Amino acid sequence: MEPVELRSVTGNVTVHEWQPVTVSGSFDGKSQILLRNSYSDGVYGFELLTRFTDVEGETFWVDCGWVKAGASATTRPELPLIPSEQVSITGRLRLDSSLPQGSFFAIPQGSSTGLIAKANAQSGTESENFYIDLIDGSDSALTPKVSAQLPELSDGPHMAYALQWIFFAGLIGYGRFLNRSDVLTRKEL
Repeated sequence: MEPVELRSVTGNVTVHEWQPVTVSGSFDGKSQILLRNSYSDGVYGFELLTRFTDVEGETFWVDCGWVKAGASATTRPELPLIPSEQVSITGRLRLDSSLPQGSFFAIPQGSSTGLIAKANAQSGTESENFYIDLIDGSDSALTPKVSAQLPELSDGPHMAYALQWIFFAGLIGYGRFLNRSDVLTRKEL
């Protein structure tokens, strides 16, 4: 799809998830979150989310891509430099509920716990109920080395599962047949 202006689709974000959008504003490099358990080519790392404020004053998070973990659990990863001046970005609109849940923990800078809502509460600010997967920007430094991946669309393993359950049903039928034959044989004795 062709990118559209962000404001044209924020009225119903649910319908427009995955829509490429463009928006202008500035990043807050001091408000960043690292999402654990993110891998790229088998290497452990984090998804880097950075707070972004558009020219109309609306604030939301932007997934600036994957960053490699530090050498140890106590070593901070090298984060890309995010420009603080006004920029234009292009990205995919995503629902806030699409962020990893459960064993995936968000780590605000300088803290050891907290998800986006917790980060908002700690900073005393609010953000929109969506975020953007960054694709590129007016500054070449904004293009992620490893961007968020699109979901893979496939027919899935449905045929294999169907055959598996047909096989199981056949085994049940065969087992009942053997059981019935065994009962008839005992009656004859």
